[in-house]
Amino acid sequence: MQSSQQQIISHVALWLQAGHPVWLCTILKTWGSSPRPIGAMMACTLDGELVGSISGGCIEEDFLEQLRDGSLKSEYDRHGKPFIVKYGMTAEEQARLKLPCGGQLHVLLEYIEPIPANQDVFARLSRDLGNHIRVSRIVNLNNGAISAQDESHEQAVIMDDQRMIHSLSPMYRLLLLGAGDVAKFVAEMALALEYDVTLCDPRPNYLDNWHVDGVEITSRLPDDVVRERFSNPYSGIIALAHDPRVDDMALMEALKTQAFYVGAMGSERTSAARRERLPELGLNDAEIGRLYAPIGFQIDSKTPAEIAISIMAQVTAVRHGNAGH
Repeated sequence: MQSSQQQIISHVALWLQAGHPVWLCTILKTWGSSPRPIGAMMACTLDGELVGSISGGCIEEDFLEQLRDGSLKSEYDRHGKPFIVKYGMTAEEQARLKLPCGGQLHVLLEYIEPIPANQDVFARLSRDLGNHIRVSRIVNLNNGAISAQDESHEQAVIMDDQRMIHSLSPMYRLLLLGAGDVAKFVAEMALALEYDVTLCDPRPNYLDNWHVDGVEITSRLPDDVVRERFSNPYSGIIALAHDPRVDDMALMEALKTQAFYVGAMGSERTSAARRERLPELGLNDAEIGRLYAPIGFQIDSKTPAEIAISIMAQVTAVRHGNAGH
């Protein structure tokens, strides 16, 4: 499974490798209500095969119509380089494109030829994102030349008169510990939020009747799974087993990693007891202090679905830089 950015970059890389020119659209600025954030992309072949989105659909329809009637290529030929299209500049256009009231988008349009230099750059971008490495795409606004660099910025897009720096993030992963009803709802919500989800439970027979489409399942030891695949800043570990043999085994490894989120389900009493046990597993106070337990926002949740909502709300807040409390 791939994130939206990763999926688009991968498609562009494949299209270019196959010799197909590609239109790539990137949102540079937004005003008012916008259906997609700055940095969101849409890519399209000359045949109209499209991936990604920059609006709720109406701008995409407008783009495809201009692609079909040739006006898009004529506009590019007139500029001779990447150019910016401003959508929603008038109330009439906002209504026609069904943009929210006051919504405006500035979009950079690039016509990317399948030449070796472009093929190499997008192959590298796709490879880095697949390896969970943040990377930036650099576009020379004067001639359309594209390059890549390791440095990545917190801002999705940085732009001046000469170039655009577009920061690309790999897909975030979640490791769920414990096959149960809460894990099912968390998994379904996480998939909808574009996480790559793995469920781990080493206990015999616990995985027999647990299934969510799109979720990888493993019965390997949790600490090994964390160490090998969930130790980077794009990983989150969520302990849901209610069994120290499963949860603590994962937590003793997870709290030493760079994972952006580590949480464990349980009551205040259970969480306090867990914090007393963790030093015995070789964890110091700073590492234990990273643990979110009890897990999730306090919304008086009772059912598995409500608990999952509180968990994923907290995971989302932490991912976006909020303390999550």
